[in-house]
Amino acid sequence: MGAWDIGHFDNDTAADFGGRVDDAEPGKKADVLRAVLTAVVETGPEDYVDGGEEAVAAAALVAAQCPGGAPVTTAYGPKHPLPPLPADLRPLAVRALDRLTTKNAEPLDLWADAGADQEWLAGIAALRAVLVAA
Repeated sequence: MGAWDIGHFDNDTAADFGGRVDDAEPGKKADVLRAVLTAVVETGPEDYVDGGEEAVAAAALVAAQCPGGAPVTTAYGPKHPLPPLPADLRPLAVRALDRLTTKNAEPLDLWADAGADQEWLAGIAALRAVLVAA
């Protein structure tokens, strides 16, 4: 992961994902988010989750539309506003975040190796809290 900061879009993969969301037709943007969230959720606990940065970014975009959610204002996120997202993305995003914070998940391993796992987990917990409250 080419990461330069702890933020949800502060790595190469998530920044590229922001561009992919922008490139999708307005009616297909939710499908792009759903696909990356589902890919993580469907990874079994015994399997290793490679990546996951896109799912974190997708969860941040979903959370941004929830009450109390922080807007995604980074230059590395989508440049264009997203249409209203379906509410069923919220529990899917929670499940993806839960999977990424357990054993066999690359982002957690990489942040632990960098000595920043607690800071990363705090950001994930904040996203999760907004999604659950919604």
